[in-house]
Amino acid sequence: MPKKHNPRRSSLQFRPRKRARSENVRVRTWPKKISESKLLGFAGYKVGMTHVIVSDTSHLKERKGKPLFLPVTVVECPPMKVLGFRGYINTHYGLRCKAQRWVDNLDKIDKNLSRSLSFPKKSKNASEIPGENLDEVRLLVMTQPGKTGIGKKKPEIFEVGLGGEVAEQLKFAEDNLGKEIRVGDVLKESQQIDTCSVTKGKGFQGPVKRHGVKIRFHKSEKTKRGPGSLGPWHGPRLWKVAHAGQTGYHQRSEYNKLILKIGDDPKLINPKGGFLQYGLVKNDFILLKGS
Repeated sequence: MPKKHNPRRSSLQFRPRKRARSENVRVRTWPKKISESKLLGFAGYKVGMTHVIVSDTSHLKERKGKPLFLPVTVVECPPMKVLGFRGYINTHYGLRCKAQRWVDNLDKIDKNLSRSLSFPKKSKNASEIPGENLDEVRLLVMTQPGKTGIGKKKPEIFEVGLGGEVAEQLKFAEDNLGKEIRVGDVLKESQQIDTCSVTKGKGFQGPVKRHGVKIRFHKSEKTKRGPGSLGPWHGPRLWKVAHAGQTGYHQRSEYNKLILKIGDDPKLINPKGGFLQYGLVKNDFILLKGS
């Protein structure tokens, strides 16, 4: 019989396949060559999916201008509030925080802020932070889930990179300290963005569901829904074979998602009774092409 050649089951790209530490995703790097002084990212809550009818812009004559059915993802983006900023310097071991500034009267910014943050001691004023010695400035922002209908109060607090030169970053941070920033100030329609999120958790699953292992013949020994071999008898070691374990609730990134629309009128997309398992959209939203 001819030898079978099958592609390996399961990707070796994501290791280890364990639960994410938090729903707040970790962005390891921000774009560098951005001349405009603005935020390089924004946070939102996935509402669900719907569809839109658009005109096809393909170069093919038989399709150009005809209606096209597109699935889209709805993401609600309530305004983010700026709590402070941090100045970093480059060292041999990477970026190191040299100075930080928090907004005055931090305990009066939001009554739910204490759920996520223990208020820091009074730090340096913005005028005392030397911009000429810094290599990068990042904003400290918080989300406002209380403005949505998901029933969540505890805000997420994280850093967001800034574009422009260091002096422009410092000025932008000082000017927006304690203010709200809307998604329309950061993103634009017809722009491609990278999305980072945590996938839907599926619990402890077997290798067929977790890795896509092929179900074996009905007369196979011991099991049908398992890998064929775990490795040789000699040298006895466990190879990278598909096993059962945690499935889902992993941090993943997807690239080049097209923004079809940034809207400020939720009536345009809210169905009667709201979206299933979410409710009504009450803030600005964006429509992303695909899932």
